[in-house]
Amino acid sequence: MVNIVEREELNSTVTKLVVEAPLIAKKAKPGQFVVLRLHKLGERIPLTIADTDKEKGTVTIIFQLVGKTTMTLNTLQVGDKILDFVGPLGVPSKIEGLKKVCVIGGGVGCAIAYPTAKALHENGAEVTVISGFRNKDLLILEDEFKAASTKIYIMSDDGSVGEKGLVTNKLAELLIAGEKFDEVITIGPLNMMKFVCKLTEEYKVKTMVSMNSIMIDGTGMCGCCRLSVNGEMKFACVDGPDFDGHQIDFDEAIARSGQYADFEAKAREEECNLLNKEVV
Repeated sequence: MVNIVEREELNSTVTKLVVEAPLIAKKAKPGQFVVLRLHKLGERIPLTIADTDKEKGTVTIIFQLVGKTTMTLNTLQVGDKILDFVGPLGVPSKIEGLKKVCVIGGGVGCAIAYPTAKALHENGAEVTVISGFRNKDLLILEDEFKAASTKIYIMSDDGSVGEKGLVTNKLAELLIAGEKFDEVITIGPLNMMKFVCKLTEEYKVKTMVSMNSIMIDGTGMCGCCRLSVNGEMKFACVDGPDFDGHQIDFDEAIARSGQYADFEAKAREEECNLLNKEVV
């Protein structure tokens, strides 16, 4: 059981929680995640560790309101407790030896990209960040990325913040201008990562992607996060979540990710009704 010590709504659909978890804070590395459960009958969900403070013994998680458990999690306040908080899990991101890297985050994926950008920056790498959002109201972690990067480009679909366009537009601009990166690291919606990888493949730039968005229980038992990597079956939670993006069958992963849409929508509706009753 862990205590919530900080809470902040980053935008209308994304919330940051800081919890006391000193053992996890001591061992966690960029790219790893925790599995939490809110109560004895609750489901287990994996959330990437967005930041840690080893001195304070705290772990930061950032989540989007997309399902039953995240909606309930969003009702918790400072002083409340989370029943189970297990980690760190997953294979850490490999950042050693990288000197010049482009880190690309899309939407709430920026919360997952941030700890990697921060670690690279602290290791002395030149870090270019490209973050993309639908509009200015969904912008998150701008100041944090500025502190963890050499250059930062913010993109928005409607041009309401930063430059108008997609993250791939900016990446293409940089590559055409002759920028050379040791590696591109991209984290966000599956479609975004797919097209980032298509672009970098043309320029022969190694590209790593985080497949945490397809994880369900985070233990490998449910099998829902299986994907094809270089023709072999892998599990995002135990073999990843980071993989070589040029080896992933994104079309298969995108098709599989939509299989539970109806079930998730029903669970969200039930949770909304329950929360509304509690408010009344």
